[in-house]
Amino acid sequence: MEYARLGRTALRVSRICLGTMNFGREASEAEGHAVLDAALEAGVNFVDTANTYGGRRGEGVTEQIVGRWLAGGGGRREKTVLCTKVYGRMSDWPNFNGLSALTIVRECENSLRRLGTDRIDLYQMHHVDRDAPWEEIWQAMETLVAQGKVLYVGSSNFAGWHIAQASEAARARHVLGLVSEQSLYNLAQRSVELEVLPACRAYGLGLIAWSPLFGGVLGGMVRKQAVSGRRTSELARGRLAPIYERVQEFEDFCAERGLEPAEVALAWLLHRDGVTAPIVGPRSVEQLGGALRAVELKLDDDTLGRLEEIFPGPGGPAPEAYAW
Repeated sequence: MEYARLGRTALRVSRICLGTMNFGREASEAEGHAVLDAALEAGVNFVDTANTYGGRRGEGVTEQIVGRWLAGGGGRREKTVLCTKVYGRMSDWPNFNGLSALTIVRECENSLRRLGTDRIDLYQMHHVDRDAPWEEIWQAMETLVAQGKVLYVGSSNFAGWHIAQASEAARARHVLGLVSEQSLYNLAQRSVELEVLPACRAYGLGLIAWSPLFGGVLGGMVRKQAVSGRRTSELARGRLAPIYERVQEFEDFCAERGLEPAEVALAWLLHRDGVTAPIVGPRSVEQLGGALRAVELKLDDDTLGRLEEIFPGPGGPAPEAYAW
């Protein structure tokens, strides 16, 4: 396994981040624990979850599954950089979603209880809360950091200007501020290259890419449909339809090179400047294996150039991408 610093921090994390969103929904607890075991054995030390994962709103099902795995001992907690998130709705009652100081502190305590740990290594805001002043957010986060309950703070689904706002507010308070951003980023969805990636580079945030296979679209979906005749979900079909020809061309290119599309898509992200790790959400140990192989896959300039032709980006950072 390869490791990289998370943004401007000294924290070293694996180049693959293990996402647990499927645990408790698509994968049983036993399957989730098997994936976590295999990931740790392979050197993956970066594990991501959220208080809303696992269905059954308000219960934090996935956090509980991860917590019971951590409780298994064998140095699991000490070896794991543990990440979770706050923002999503946990109840119909007021103040059970968003980023008020009350919500941040209460949900942190609840996540700690479910995870069975005394600290969250990376506590991420799952979405921007336009109603919450940054002074309120940072005061709450500073309190948690001072108490040793949170070590680092990250964001997710922020625009570039949200990253700038948050970072400047933290700078004014003389605190570390954001160290990472989780964004939708893959070969087919590259809009973060306009504003988010440049903001991350400027402020020293590591980018963690979620949905690196675009919900399976970049994982050989066309070929799998042709071979098995298996119908994909309506969501996946909706994602595939507008870019079907590009995906077909991508799969043909990978086949010519003797490569698996999913591994190429992940490796491409690992070649992008500013990307710390893609988040993979395997439902089985077998699916995890492909993600791990992507770390060892080095793409030459010709391959990277061909991928740019198939899936062109926005044309560089803003404003040059759309102006002179």
